[in-house]
Amino acid sequence: MGRGKIVIRRIDNSTSRQVTFSKRRSGLFKKANELAILCDAEVGLIVFSSTGRLYEYTSTSMKNVIERYTKAKEQSQQIINPNSDIEYWQREAASLKQQLQSLQESHRQLMGEELSGLSVKELQNLENHLEMSLRSVRTKKDQIMIDEIQELNRKGTVLHQENVELYRKANLVRQDNIDLYKKLYEMGGSRVQRENSNPTVQIGYGSRSNDTSIPVHLKLSTPQQTGGDAPILGLQLH
Repeated sequence: MGRGKIVIRRIDNSTSRQVTFSKRRSGLFKKANELAILCDAEVGLIVFSSTGRLYEYTSTSMKNVIERYTKAKEQSQQIINPNSDIEYWQREAASLKQQLQSLQESHRQLMGEELSGLSVKELQNLENHLEMSLRSVRTKKDQIMIDEIQELNRKGTVLHQENVELYRKANLVRQDNIDLYKKLYEMGGSRVQRENSNPTVQIGYGSRSNDTSIPVHLKLSTPQQTGGDAPILGLQLH
């Protein structure tokens, strides 16, 4: 004979109820494990007994299963309720508008406007905030000026080095010119010496009535033979 059909209802006997819970819990976990292996499914199973004891089974990690479930639940709710996106962006727009108004009010107060509704403490806080901002601005300005001065000093050093190099090149050119002038002077002196190798006598005379002098150039001429035996040495007047 086959087993009779069991009526699905609460078991009144606590002992029988606990035995049935243990058997069916084991069978449920076994089926879940088979489902995960056979179908490559991600399975997570959580069971609380009537006494509050926790039993769980997961094919991967219970944390991953719960996070995946939460994400899928949110997506399904968005699909079910298409107006949720509109409501979300409306809330975001209202929040951003409120932030913008707060920032505009703070800006006007920093500019010294709309201060009538502020208390002494709020004014003191605003003053401290302005002083901190001023110190930050001055620090930034000083740093920029220091950087510019350092850059100018660097450029000045580069220009100084370039001037030193140009001065050195100018000295080299000047020395070359001096050497060239010396060579030209030596060449000119040799030519004058060659010209002076031909003797020339200059005799100056003049009348007493004036101071002008007329130069007379005398030059030795080639000896001429006469009827006698001795040659005659003559002078030519120029």
